[in-house]
Amino acid sequence: MRCFLGLALPDPVLDLLERLQDEIPVGRLVPWENLHITLSFLDEQPEARLEALHQELLRLKAAPLQLELRGLGVMGGKSPRVLSAQVTPNAALTAVHRHLRTVAQTCGMALPRARFRPHVTLARFGARQQPGQVQAVHQLLQHFGGFTTPVFTVHQITLYQSTLLPDGARYEALAQYPLEAETA
Repeated sequence: MRCFLGLALPDPVLDLLERLQDEIPVGRLVPWENLHITLSFLDEQPEARLEALHQELLRLKAAPLQLELRGLGVMGGKSPRVLSAQVTPNAALTAVHRHLRTVAQTCGMALPRARFRPHVTLARFGARQQPGQVQAVHQLLQHFGGFTTPVFTVHQITLYQSTLLPDGARYEALAQYPLEAETA
């Protein structure tokens, strides 16, 4: 089963991102129900490993995360493949990411090494750039580079299944793990 651990976004943030997507004239927009922050991509995993991970995450102890989106960015080098809203650097988020990777690896999951760049993917671009697409993306970055959201709180981590379909991925929440303030 192809899965990842991520953070669902609160409705007010989703509303802001949807309005921003209305201004994106190029690429394939990510449906609002798929907008999220990926913490750890788990790739294809057998159910036994996912069950082991689930049992470990039921014991997760972490405080809710205070996050903010600030600015837009692209990934893919000179020929952008993804347009995203960037998550403001956050030590608590990075710590949760590292902890989740460690737990997944303890459960026997071999995860690729990748730099953690938290973001919300807004649009995807094909391998073949359409005429003017790169320029349109750069204009978006200039025009909406100052995009921000108010600080928002995330109260749970979600284990998602990702099913690849011809028109894009479909994500289904399999389990949620609460982030609760630690008690002394």
